[in-house]
Amino acid sequence: MSRPVIGISTYQDPARWGVWEMPAVLLPAAYPRLVRAAGGLAVLLPPDDAEDAAGDTVAALDGLVIAGGADVEPARYGAAADPRTGPPARERDAWEMALIRAAIDRQVPLLGICRGMQLLNVALGGTLIQHLEDHTGGLGVFGSHPVTPVAGTAYADAVPETTMVPAYHHQAVDRLGAGLVASAHAPDGTVEALELPDHGSLVLGVQWHPEMAQDTRVMAALVRAAGERAAPAPRTPGPSSRAPRTPVN
Repeated sequence: MSRPVIGISTYQDPARWGVWEMPAVLLPAAYPRLVRAAGGLAVLLPPDDAEDAAGDTVAALDGLVIAGGADVEPARYGAAADPRTGPPARERDAWEMALIRAAIDRQVPLLGICRGMQLLNVALGGTLIQHLEDHTGGLGVFGSHPVTPVAGTAYADAVPETTMVPAYHHQAVDRLGAGLVASAHAPDGTVEALELPDHGSLVLGVQWHPEMAQDTRVMAALVRAAGERAAPAPRTPGPSSRAPRTPVN
């Protein structure tokens, strides 16, 4: 069986290589490495026309990852910007929200990572805490803290024990979006994972960065769900299309 195709959303920022400096589609290499380690085939999804392209893009995938990155624009959940909230990435917000909605509508397995989890919450009507302390290791340094699963959730099925995770975020989920449930917490009560139960496919968000660790279980859960969706349905035996043989006397 071929590997499930997992699309990963990307940054779109200026970059420099050789003598060139121009807008580029960017993604830390740790994301596709994690997809490959979990058994998937990674493809990158640069920002596109949110209205016209998201549905066709998701239809070509077996699973979707919304990657980490910039703060979600507070206007998308009806809030004024805190002075500590970063500058908006409006094109990326619009594109990734369209991808999330298309994946949910088409029951394509979805994993949101850090910003991706926050955007999933906002796409379903939730809100965010715009600033909290002690969920990084300092400027440009990943922190580490324990995450405890909620029993009976899809996340707990994948990772049943408390684990130490790499984290780098200063925003977090506040009010949960419609239908979402919290499926893991940090010691300070921060929602560290959420999911959409009884949906028909895996819809999961994690607040930390699994691509920065060796544990592949979160991504493996997505790849497994994507593989189940992509697998061809078993053929049901039916009546023969051949005409009945006429007995010869």
